[in-house]
Amino acid sequence: HVQLVESGGGSVQAGGSLRLSCAASGYTYCNAWFRQAPGKERERVAARDHDAETHYADSVQGRFTIPRHFASDTIYLQMNSLKAEDTALYVCAASNKDYCPSEAKGYDYWGQGTQVTVS
Repeated sequence: HVQLVESGGGSVQAGGSLRLSCAASGYTYCNAWFRQAPGKERERVAARDHDAETHYADSVQGRFTIPRHFASDTIYLQMNSLKAEDTALYVCAASNKDYCPSEAKGYDYWGQGTQVTVS
């Protein structure tokens, strides 16, 4: 079982930046960030697999990146040029599959989430 612990959320003005961190207790092939806003479905924002292939939602392409620090098993979400519509609970997820699933049901482990509010 892999535990995921997020940190780094908070409030920021539109146009600003935040970096979220997800500390993992073990290795998984794929790591991802999802977000869920009130009244909306959980959306995969970014994902990164073992071979460093990354995937981004169209809504964040060019603004968000998902770097990984292997030595500490930490996955980051660097968010730049934030918009009000980025406001959501951001949740770290991990999958043991040999690819990065696009849907939440494909992920085996989940963190508790960290709130991001953009005003």
